[in-house]
This record gives sequence, structure tokens and C-alpha cells, in this order.
Amino acid sequence: MSRWRYLGKRFLLAIPVVWLGMSMTWFIIFMGPVDPAANVLNNADPQASERYEAAQERLGLNTPPHEHYVNWMWDMATLDLGQTWLLYPGSDVGSLILDYMPRTLWLGFWSVTIAVFVGIPLGFYAGLRSNTLADYLTSLSGIVWRAMPNFWLAVMILSVLVSSEQIFGFDWDTFLLPMDAVTGNPNLGYMADDPLALFTQPGQTLTAIKKIAPAAIVLGSASMGNEMRIGRTAVLETRNESYIEAAKSRGVSGRRLVWKHIFRNALVPLVPIITSEAFLLIGGSVLVETVFGIQGIGFLFFKSAIQGDLPLVGTLMFIFIIMIVGINLLQDVLYTIIDPRVGYEEA
Repeated sequence: MSRWRYLGKRFLLAIPVVWLGMSMTWFIIFMGPVDPAANVLNNADPQASERYEAAQERLGLNTPPHEHYVNWMWDMATLDLGQTWLLYPGSDVGSLILDYMPRTLWLGFWSVTIAVFVGIPLGFYAGLRSNTLADYLTSLSGIVWRAMPNFWLAVMILSVLVSSEQIFGFDWDTFLLPMDAVTGNPNLGYMADDPLALFTQPGQTLTAIKKIAPAAIVLGSASMGNEMRIGRTAVLETRNESYIEAAKSRGVSGRRLVWKHIFRNALVPLVPIITSEAFLLIGGSVLVETVFGIQGIGFLFFKSAIQGDLPLVGTLMFIFIIMIVGINLLQDVLYTIIDPRVGYEEA
């Protein structure tokens, strides 16, 4: 089986996964015990039957369930996401998502960057120096980071930054790069018309990074600790493989042995760990964005769920499902890059 055939097969298998996830979402929201039309009316004036019937008609709930299911699935597949009802009445859902999504992507990118480029190197470092003081300190720090709940760490970091002048003697808001507040949205508007502004306006970019850094540390902390622990274990296991001993016997230099044989093979078991942690980042963004006042799609999902805007909740679930399936496909691509044997095994 060629690499491209393998990836094509994985892509085709993702289609029924998306269909099943969307079917469950539709059933829970529109066939569940909570009436979306009643939520639209905010349970006010239960005798207002005309308003209730109008709400049902706008939501398509006056059609047979199978017809409503097909129409709703088709709307999602064609990205006809409709309008909000309660959170931002009359606003286009697609426009809202395009407005909120960049902040979540910015947060997610730096969270994954912190987890991968801090957690994995430290884990590999500990694995190469097993049973030393450096190994013990690295392993202990990984356990501590892994054990701290996101909600507790978010509150603690927020408290420290708000009181930074009393604790450290400098104000975090004005330290190095001035900001308007500790919490709130990172200013990404400067990249709206010119994506290259990310590189051509380094001052604005660094300010946006500073704004998102506390939330990114919180969101990536658990993943960082987990990847440190798994990375250390992967290096230890790889060092004990027979092909490592064979490479040593052939006189392969220590540097080449580490970079070409140990590190590359130790990355293979880390791929599903990294991608599975990305699932947690998607769910964790709901909490972190709410605590830090970042108006991303996690914050939008939280607000729509609290206010009972069930159609918007269903649309955001569709976005989350697509993101999770996309991460799974990315995992398969990474497998074929790190381990060329993937996709070439006999069918």
C-alpha cells in the first residue's frame, strides 16, 4: 500500500466519523429533553403560542424529524451555518466564527508550541541522562506541571500577574511591552489585511504574544508535563533496542546515534500523545478563554451554552468535530513523515 493510498484511506474513514458525531449532536440538541424553541423564547410567556410556533418554524422544528435531520446535516456540509438566536440575535454564525476563531488559533498555536518545544526536549534530556540529578529534577517538574489543574493554575497566574508590582517590583502590563490589561483579547487586527504583518511588524506581534502567553502557559502546562514524562520513557526504551547496540558496534558516533537513531525513533510513540493532547487543548480552551477574557470560539461555546442558544451550540460542535478529525488526519501524515514504513506494509 503506497503512502498516498494509505492517507486516502484514512481520509475516507474520517467521513463516517464526522457523520456519526454530527448525528449524535443533532439528536441530543433537537431530539433531547430541552426544547430549542422554548430556549429562544427564554421561557417567557408560555401562552405566547404564536411566538413559539414562529420560533419552531425558523428552527425547522415543525418539519418531520427525518426531514429536519437531512436539512440540518446538509446545511452543515455546505457551511450554511444560519444565524444566532439568543447570544447575538440575527448575527451570521459564519461571520462570528471567523471573528472569534483567530484568537483560539493564536492561543492553541502557542499552547502547543510551549508543550512541544519545552516538554519534549526536556523529556529527551532526562532520558539521555537517566538516574542523574538533572533527570530527577526534570521528572519531578513534569509531574508537578501534569498534576496542576488548569482552572487552579489559571487563577494563580492571574492573581500573580495582577499583583506583579507588589510581588516582583514591576507592573506586568507595562513590562517590556505595554498592554492595556492582563486579561482580554490579543490584538490580532493588524494582520487582518496583511498576514505578513506577523513578521513585518515584530512589535505588534511580540505584544500579541505577551498578551496570550499566560493563557498559553496554562493551556499547555498539562500537555507539557505529559510530554516530558512520555518523552523520557520513549528515549529510555529506544536506547535499549537491539538496533542501537548494533549501531554502536558499527562505530556510529554518539552525536549521530542520538540524532539519527534515538531521537527520531523516540518521536514515533510521541505522535499520538501530542495529537491526543491537542484534543484536550480544544476542550480546555473553553475554560481558559473564559478565565482570561479571550473571546475565542471556546468562550463563544461557553456563552451560547449558558444562554441556551442550542442551534449555535450545535454549529460550534460541528466546528470542534471537524478540528478533532483534522488533527487525527494530521497525526497520520506525521506518522508517514517520521516513520517511512507507515503506509508501505502489505495490505
